[in-house]
Amino acid sequence: MAASSAVLRRWTRTPSPTTPLNVGNSIGGEHETDRGVLLTWRDVLVTAADEKGRHKLILDRITGCARPRQVLALMGASGSGKTTLLDTLSGRLGVDMNGTGDILINGRRKRLSYGTSAYVTQENTLMTTLTVREAIHYSAQLQLPGSMPLAKKLARADRAIREMGLGAVASSRIGGRVCKGISGGERKRVSICMELLASPGMLFLDEPTSGLDSAAAYHVMAHIAWLARTTGTTVVAAVHQPSTEVFDLFNGLCLLANGRMVYFGSTPEAAELLARMARPGVKGLEQRKGGWRGLAWSTRIVAAKHGKEAAGGRFPGRAGR
Repeated sequence: MAASSAVLRRWTRTPSPTTPLNVGNSIGGEHETDRGVLLTWRDVLVTAADEKGRHKLILDRITGCARPRQVLALMGASGSGKTTLLDTLSGRLGVDMNGTGDILINGRRKRLSYGTSAYVTQENTLMTTLTVREAIHYSAQLQLPGSMPLAKKLARADRAIREMGLGAVASSRIGGRVCKGISGGERKRVSICMELLASPGMLFLDEPTSGLDSAAAYHVMAHIAWLARTTGTTVVAAVHQPSTEVFDLFNGLCLLANGRMVYFGSTPEAAELLARMARPGVKGLEQRKGGWRGLAWSTRIVAAKHGKEAAGGRFPGRAGR
């Protein structure tokens, strides 16, 4: 397993991983930062009980960190545990699951409070009959403090609309399966926009590109990457098979397989590492200037190294084998 130890070298000694998640007092401020939120986690282990009461291991001692102004991708094949890790880090772990380990916010173990983080689910839950502006204005009035004047709430909503590139469709109906409206990518940006009204320091995204074509997916993630750079937001996104252009927008990668971490570090280093792992005759690894074309390696190489079958058959070892 390859992991970027440089970013974790200054971790203080932490209690046993039997310590429940997000519980306890401060364990030191080595990672305190005056700009943004630094999220770190160590030895995160998650189990789930089946119908017979037996415990199944979902995540096996995952360690990593997410930094301000950066976008971290959680990637892996279906069932690798990336959504479970996202839910664990955001404090949304289901009641039927048990998690242990340490999750620190700016070096302190504490629960996520309102305004600290936002979570955008994979499925859009929007009222199809409202316009984009109406939906975001109503959300601002419900989310923002009652002491804030209405004019300021609406001004913040309008600013969020502009920042997410929704100005051109602000007066358009959201729509859905029954009634025609804005595109799928624009609906995804509306969902993200509503979660950004409280100016959270951390943003968690569950499959933000799911169901979108390559152009819409790039447009959504480009706005997220711009938001992270300009506002200092820490972004963690669980993604499945992004295009090369979308992958280039990420600063870091946490690659999972069967609940274990295969790689944690920067995306350029990931391309080099996985290229060395690849074998001759494997399609999807054509070298190009600035990186490696095709992201089939995100599941195919990892699946091969863990004895899994890749899409379309077993991962080939060498050409002709």
